[in-house]
Amino acid sequence: MSAAGKTKSMMAQSRRDFLKVSLAAGGGMLLAFPFGRAMAQTPAKYVLRPEAFVRIDPDGHVTLTIPQEEMGQGVYTSLSQLLAEELDVGLDQVTPVPAPPSDTIYGSPMGGGQGTGGSTSIRAFYTALRQVGASARAMLVQAAAAQWHVDAASLRTENGQVIDDVHNRKLGYGALAAAAAKLPAPQNPTLKADKDFKLIGKSVKRFDTPDKVNGRAQYGIDVRMPGLKVATLMAAPVVGGKVAGVDQAAALKVPGARQVVVLDDLVAVVGDHFWAARQGLVALAPRWNDGANGARNSRQIMAELEAASRKGIVAKTEGDADKGLGRDARVDATYQVPFLAHAPMEPMNFTVHVTPGGCEMWGGSQVQATAQAAAAKVLGIPQDKVTFHNFMLGGGFGRRLDTDMVEKSVRIAQKVDGPVKVIWTREEDMHQDMYRPAYRNVMSASVNGDGKITGWMHRVTGASIILRMFGPLKKGVDDDALDGAMETPYDIADRRIEYAHAEPLTFRVGWWRGVSPNNNVFAIESMMDELAKKAGKDPIAFRLAHLNKSPRLKAAVQQVAQKSGWGSALPARHGRGICAQFAFGTYMATVAEVEVGTDGSVRVNRMTAVVDAGRVVNPDTLAAQVQGGLIFGLTAALHGQITVENGRVQQNNFNDYRMMRINETPAIEVHIIKSSEAPGGIGEPGCTAGPPSLINAITAATDIRLRQLPVDRDILAGRRSV
Repeated sequence: MSAAGKTKSMMAQSRRDFLKVSLAAGGGMLLAFPFGRAMAQTPAKYVLRPEAFVRIDPDGHVTLTIPQEEMGQGVYTSLSQLLAEELDVGLDQVTPVPAPPSDTIYGSPMGGGQGTGGSTSIRAFYTALRQVGASARAMLVQAAAAQWHVDAASLRTENGQVIDDVHNRKLGYGALAAAAAKLPAPQNPTLKADKDFKLIGKSVKRFDTPDKVNGRAQYGIDVRMPGLKVATLMAAPVVGGKVAGVDQAAALKVPGARQVVVLDDLVAVVGDHFWAARQGLVALAPRWNDGANGARNSRQIMAELEAASRKGIVAKTEGDADKGLGRDARVDATYQVPFLAHAPMEPMNFTVHVTPGGCEMWGGSQVQATAQAAAAKVLGIPQDKVTFHNFMLGGGFGRRLDTDMVEKSVRIAQKVDGPVKVIWTREEDMHQDMYRPAYRNVMSASVNGDGKITGWMHRVTGASIILRMFGPLKKGVDDDALDGAMETPYDIADRRIEYAHAEPLTFRVGWWRGVSPNNNVFAIESMMDELAKKAGKDPIAFRLAHLNKSPRLKAAVQQVAQKSGWGSALPARHGRGICAQFAFGTYMATVAEVEVGTDGSVRVNRMTAVVDAGRVVNPDTLAAQVQGGLIFGLTAALHGQITVENGRVQQNNFNDYRMMRINETPAIEVHIIKSSEAPGGIGEPGCTAGPPSLINAITAATDIRLRQLPVDRDILAGRRSV
């Protein structure tokens, strides 16, 4: 069964069997709607826990326990909108709270475990939370009907009340909650029609904004408590390296430095505050045995990547790609993207208190239950002996899908008496990331005299995140690395997709916002522009001619051409570039407008995006996500690159791993296509759209085709050849 089929099956089963309702302590009602790994349990074995999903209090207030992490994407607000819509309460009557770690209670229907990533939050819980709200509303209406001795069909709900218009009376949900909790739960209630939505599809103010503005918002790095010590660490700068020696006496002479922790592959200094720990770490002056990777550098890694890319394993074939490639006008090209760091504004940190037989920790994670399990494994204790207080994330981007920061913090905390907050410096955060892999895309494609693509071969070469995290690859192919390449919205009958594996050894690799499509969309959309030129076609017209099987993307491309002024005159060395993509369940067309100086400088003046993400919950949040994603992707394309010398990452901070600055940020227009289709994801499509539209625009402005990121200004200035 396909992933989509499994999801539908799980959701159908949950609606049929898994809605659980009970009386809350002190009155009111509790509702749970478990997914993911709870599917392995029978209804009889599933126990409703007090924190499960939804609670309606005797005063009518609604608490929604959110399984997903709030990391700037507005998910607390959007998920609350879904529940409030079907429950018929105002958003001011709903309080979202973070879920405790539990894959069983809070596992996602898209993936099984508890986690936030892959632009899945709305897609996973869109139907689920509406179902919970509609079921609860039906039970509350039934409770009122029983109390008033009337037909439930004669009643309506509004703003947290059941209303009897015939007899001019009303009851608040709080007054009905206890009675409603004793009724059988409807497993398949009727959901509202789109035309009746009051909250879904409306731009509403986010719950988290006021506290972020006034400073009350709390992140892991903000944790305070009596007796708290602060530590900062340095891990082996070379993968596989070990500690060779330290100057412990010098470190402890620093005022406020209290303790030195030396483990096999890392050191830390514990102090009264961060500055004492940081200065103590400098004085500690750790020395390292680099091991086998100490002589490796980026030139060697890229040479190995190139060698591996010469031959791949066939992952998918349709028709006869070689036939078309051997018959018609052909383009052969190699597109390459570098290693990238996540560099979230909040560096890695965790506060941990290890006690005999137990552990308590505070911090932010995109995988709450997995983080809890990682701490338990380090300590050799049962998972339920670890208490995890989860906080909002000051940036995730996939970095906090890993648990290395948890494991290192727990290992340090084992040596410390009392709670200790372990904070990575920006430099340590940069040096110890789980980097986006570098990828090399070897591609060949052909077009006939009618401008039709007749052959396509795409070989993706790079490190495997799946291999690092989950073990051996099935038949040597990493399907995750091919996401965005295996399926295409374009009409191409004869094509072959291949995968070649190449591990860099000196980099630990991880998911980075946009995941594999941020490589594959860049390569595909670059090749589409090259093919359009080969065929003598306008880039947008060329794409439209190949989008007959994807009417939604075709409509987005047509609209972005109109909204961006495609085809209108531009000054010399100005150009527009298009990216059309289907990624994360969303159709998106983007046009970049750039100017390129004779010195090789690049300025992005305007970005225009047209998005079909199906049913949109909060349009303002969608627009913000696209804007942020475009800036994130453009930043990487213009500046982003992680390199290695002597096994060590060379970039240290934002001075040499540059961010796009405010004065460099283009005007961004986001246009949303209204749709009644299922919701798509939106956290990542903007990120994947930025680089290819930028590169295609640079080509339009200069007639220079850059096939490697980041942008090489020396090539654009004529100081070096392509």
